Amino acid sequence: MVRGKFIVGSNYKMNGSQSSLLALVGLLNHAQLDSNVEIFISPPLVYIDLVRKNLRRDVAVGAQNCYLKATGAYTGEVAPEMLRDIGAEYVILGHTERREIFKESDTDVGLKVEQALQAGLRVIACVGEKLEEHQAEKTLEVLYRQLDAIADHVLDWSNLVVAYEPVWAIGTGRVATPEQAQRVHRAIREWLRSKKGDHVADQTRIIYGGSVNLSNAAMLANEEDIDGLFVGGASLKPEFVDICNVLQGSR
Repeated sequence: MVRGKFIVGSNYKMNGSQSSLLALVGLLNHAQLDSNVEIFISPPLVYIDLVRKNLRRDVAVGAQNCYLKATGAYTGEVAPEMLRDIGAEYVILGHTERREIFKESDTDVGLKVEQALQAGLRVIACVGEKLEEHQAEKTLEVLYRQLDAIADHVLDWSNLVVAYEPVWAIGTGRVATPEQAQRVHRAIREWLRSKKGDHVADQTRIIYGGSVNLSNAAMLANEEDIDGLFVGGASLKPEFVDICNVLQGSR
């Protein structure tokens, strides 16, 4: 079964300046990176052009969000076509902070996914449950609802990556155990199998995010259904290079 390269991606969130991001770019440019790993970094919107022009070409650049229309009177929004125009290759959609802080609905996320794929971007589609949902054993109920809203808008799954990010693990220092993460990743894959068939289930990459760092990256990466890692705070540190190389000697 071939699902494409293992992915290590980052989300810088609302952090960084020209000088600090160029320093991170410099670290990646001079690093010996595993050629068997697909890597992308996602700086704040205003720095995408700067980062793309200075970053090595074998590392992709992603955006942290986009709007669900290609053009129009939507003050302050950015269309996926515009992101492509300045060199972005990926876009993160449905992140819990967009859902919780900015009140994006499942429907909004699905429409954004559709527009981004039509624009030629590769999509990191995020799903995840809150702590109270996790404790109430509603994890799969929540994930399946979120996935349903996304799947209705996807015709070609080859450019979509599912990111499982338990809300209770994002920025908290808590992380799902490799066994917990594997169970959920396997459930997502079986959901894909039941809804979209064997080909989509076997080819779609599912990555884990939620307080990923160098101390837990290798253990997570070794699980069968974890096809990559989605890194937050640790991607702003030199250890991100080591996380990108986590497969060396581990698989």
